[in-house]
Amino acid sequence: MKLLSELKVPVNYIKDDIFVAIKKKYGLSEADIETYEIIKESLDARKKPDVFMSLNIAVNVKKQAEKKLSKLPEIQVDHTGLFYEKIKFIGERPVVVGFGPSGMFAGLALAIAGQRPIILEQGKRVDERQKDIENFQITRKLNTYSNVQFGEGGAGTYSDGKLASNVNNSYTKKVINEFILAGAPAEIFYSGTPHIGSDRLKEVVKNIRKKIISLGGEVCFNSKFLDYKQISEKLLEINYLDIETNKPQTLNASSLILAVGHSAEDVYKLLNKKHINLVPKPFAMGVRIEGLQSDINFSQYGKIDETYPPANYKLVTHLDSGRSVFTFCMCPGGEVVASSSDEGTVVSNGMSNYKRDGVNANSAVLVNVLPSDFESSDPLSGVEFQRKYERLAFELGGKNYSAPAEMVKDFLSGTETPNENLGRIKPTYSLGIKIADLKKCLPDFVYDSLVEALPILNKKLKNFATDDNLLIGIESRSSAPVQILRDENLMATDGVFVCGEGAGYAGGITSSGADGIKCAEKVMEYLKG
Repeated sequence: MKLLSELKVPVNYIKDDIFVAIKKKYGLSEADIETYEIIKESLDARKKPDVFMSLNIAVNVKKQAEKKLSKLPEIQVDHTGLFYEKIKFIGERPVVVGFGPSGMFAGLALAIAGQRPIILEQGKRVDERQKDIENFQITRKLNTYSNVQFGEGGAGTYSDGKLASNVNNSYTKKVINEFILAGAPAEIFYSGTPHIGSDRLKEVVKNIRKKIISLGGEVCFNSKFLDYKQISEKLLEINYLDIETNKPQTLNASSLILAVGHSAEDVYKLLNKKHINLVPKPFAMGVRIEGLQSDINFSQYGKIDETYPPANYKLVTHLDSGRSVFTFCMCPGGEVVASSSDEGTVVSNGMSNYKRDGVNANSAVLVNVLPSDFESSDPLSGVEFQRKYERLAFELGGKNYSAPAEMVKDFLSGTETPNENLGRIKPTYSLGIKIADLKKCLPDFVYDSLVEALPILNKKLKNFATDDNLLIGIESRSSAPVQILRDENLMATDGVFVCGEGAGYAGGITSSGADGIKCAEKVMEYLKG
């Protein structure tokens, strides 16, 4: 196929618009083209209000038109999912801990290779998990095993299902293709801002689970990993708790993959106790900012057009102090989510459904946090740093999981008694907000950096931080504050492999899934011996 690049089409283009653009740029008529496929789509609003889509397209043309495209590059388009030759099964089955993106894709790769993995997940199936989250919103009683952080699909299930990644290689492409095979919308293959939506992602992760099971794998929910012990070469004893019966269980494994998320404090503590090499890792902390999606649409497009997709943004500024302040996990038409996984803490996150048709937009506004900011050199000092400020946010919010919040104008002015008369913004945080002085639940350098950066970011994108936009505390779980060191075989110690965001080697759904696949391939090599 030949690559046709940077075709300019209307934002809400149809098939005829594509052929018009091809004719204009390459002189090809619709009759010249046998087949075509969109392989990249991006919205260009640099010269607003002249907003358009730019497409890259792969085409097969009829023989009479081949000469017109002879100088254009060839391109191969791959829609296949994972494939491995079956490895002869010997000994015990491999065990994977965690059924977030990295564990899910590690398990899927091992299952395809015929290794019948056993996957342990302390949370519940996604439908039951949803009930626990809804119960938390009603009763304010947190299930520490099953919540927005823990359960089928991991934390990403409740963060819009964003699939954008800074890495584009064969692994990330396989992740995208497997998602499509599991029922994700086809446009994630080519969209410049791919997302599945938290509503659709629930069905997608269920379908991947069913595929793993159909290939001989096993997914055990309500199964909390406790410990492991090396019995002999390629034989480990795995201990876990059956949460439903509250009884400890034991099984043998040929290998162990720890694909835990960034909130797996208990696993970090276990590994530290076992003298596995852990190091403090930079992460970020800040708040969620919530405003009207219509304001963002106008700022990004230069006009209001209801047929345009909800606008996105990605902002950053580098301060003279050496700190960076940046937006993260922007949710067009979304809501702010109560994401606590520990009792007595408040953690905020953002999500949106596939249509992104909510009234508000939100995103994290984060400040980089360095290991030198932690209060000790202990490998787990970053975890305690997180929990300290999450507990302060809980207290500031009224000790009932409501989130402390403040209007931008009060935050910037340092008003001692923030204004409780909210402006245009109706907060979406499901457990309610309590107007409070956010300075009391943020590190001084985070607060100071945000005060300096918000006006700068608002100049970069008008309406990003208007006076009555809301800041909601706190966002502290954007990434892991600790890294589990691993060797070239992705092992932390003999037979124990680590991967994904919780291990400190990925950031987001796509990169975590890709790292899980790489880890599974290392396990395959290990099992072949």
